[in-house]
Amino acid sequence: MDAAQKARTLAELHRDVERRQKSYRERALAMYPHVCASCAREFEGARLRELTVHHKDHNHDNNPPDGSNWELLCIYCHDHEHEKYLMAGHGGGGDESQPGKSVLFNPFDKLDGLVKPEDK
Repeated sequence: MDAAQKARTLAELHRDVERRQKSYRERALAMYPHVCASCAREFEGARLRELTVHHKDHNHDNNPPDGSNWELLCIYCHDHEHEKYLMAGHGGGGDESQPGKSVLFNPFDKLDGLVKPEDK
């Protein structure tokens, strides 16, 4: 690598670092304590890379300068948060207009009509 190539590569690296520092992750890390907002674990040094920025409204383009749409989450809590978001509406079961009625087949549904109590 000649001197001109080294200079271009170094300039490119500096530009990338500057771009990263202006990114929402760097801004969030500068703005908030390095603690997971869900499990409260603290992160520092090399483990800081395990702390991620979660967009509360799940819109990665919504990056207000005050950071009001961000929270810092560890990678595990971040995955869990997105899994909850994806599964919303899939875990309640049944028709909400008729509480308690299952959409699944119930083999015991008409059992009361088949069993007659003994006369005492």
